[in-house]
Amino acid sequence: METVVQWVRTSWTKQSRGGLAASRRNKAPTAFPLPPMAPPFVHNVVLHEADDFQPRFGTLRGLPDSGSDTGLLLHEADGLLRVQLTVTPFGMPRRWRRPPAVRLARGEWLRWQVNHRFAGTCSGDWTYRLDTLNIANGPAPTDLFLGTPTRRVDERAALR
Repeated sequence: METVVQWVRTSWTKQSRGGLAASRRNKAPTAFPLPPMAPPFVHNVVLHEADDFQPRFGTLRGLPDSGSDTGLLLHEADGLLRVQLTVTPFGMPRRWRRPPAVRLARGEWLRWQVNHRFAGTCSGDWTYRLDTLNIANGPAPTDLFLGTPTRRVDERAALR
C-alpha cells in the first residue's frame, strides 16, 4: 500500500471553551505539510492547550495493524482503500450509529473529523479532543492535506 496517514489531535480543557482562548483553539490547523518520506507512513500531530496549541510532530514508518488500538481500520482490495474510523468507548457523546466505511480510489484522499469529551479520572474535570484523520490512497505531495479533500466525513457533535 502507498497509503499516507496524518492524525491531527487537538486537546483542551474548559479554560479554552470560550473567549480569547477558544478563538486561539479554533485557529489550530487540522492539517499540516507532510514530511518528505516514501509511503506508507503515519504522521502524528498533537496540539495541547497547555502548550498554547503549538504542534508536536512524530512519524512512524508503515501503517497500523487493523487489530491495533489506533482507532483506524484499513483494508485494500481491488485498488480501493477501505477506511473505517472506530471511536474510543470512553469518549462522549456516545455514537451509537457510525458512518459507513469510505472507499478511496488511488489518488483520492479523505478528511474524517470526530470530537470527544472525557471525564478526568482524578479530578472529574472534563477534557475535550478533536481528532482529524487525513488519509490518502497513493503517494502524496507534502502539501496535499492543505487542500480540499476528495471525500469528507464530519462526526463532530455538540460537546457540553
